[in-house]
Amino acid sequence: MRQRTRAGIGSLAAALFLSLVPFSGAVADGYWQCVPFARLISGIQIFGDARTWWGQARGRYEVGYTPKAGSVLCFQPTGRMRLGHVAVVSQVLTDRVIQITHANWSVIEGTRGQVEKDVTVVDVSPNGDWSQVKVWYDPARDLGSTVYPTHGFIYQNAQAIAVASASEKVGKAGSAAMAMAQSAVGTVSAAVRPGASPFGLITQAADATDRIAALIAAATTQGPPSADERDGPR
Repeated sequence: MRQRTRAGIGSLAAALFLSLVPFSGAVADGYWQCVPFARLISGIQIFGDARTWWGQARGRYEVGYTPKAGSVLCFQPTGRMRLGHVAVVSQVLTDRVIQITHANWSVIEGTRGQVEKDVTVVDVSPNGDWSQVKVWYDPARDLGSTVYPTHGFIYQNAQAIAVASASEKVGKAGSAAMAMAQSAVGTVSAAVRPGASPFGLITQAADATDRIAALIAAATTQGPPSADERDGPR
């Protein structure tokens, strides 16, 4: 019964998140980590730091080195990005150029934790295997100068596609539904904690749900849970 209740809370939190966040350009409200955002819009249900996704995906999802729309590009950890990074491929333009949608990459208007849609990534690896990439960096309005090593792509299975499709439908519910959700969240947050940010309260609820879901996943796979990614690139 407790597990069912928590799952219901998780579904509500996810729906509220999607209604509050329009997926167009960078989102200024709230603070998104790359891991929960990638999991939400790709439907790929992997928990833990971004650096663990590639290892966790093996045996659970198909992986490879060719970009496909909906797949997750896994960045290797580096000195400046010690917990790695994950991003969802939104479209493939050429065999060496893709666009991704991801969170917590560029600093936009002085703020981290932003969502960016359809930003350019270029494969600069010597063998054309997507093992090294350059990524659009918004403050520079150009590709960043840093070359990032990557593991490859995690591909969606049928379940992930269904989850992502459901998320997209909720996200496109329309401005009227968004206004209703914002009003409802504001009313609830004012009652629970007067003066608190509605988005902040929902963020805390979603973070807690992520931790619960990670614990459940760990219990069923006999593996220890990890904290979600907390760093974006610098």
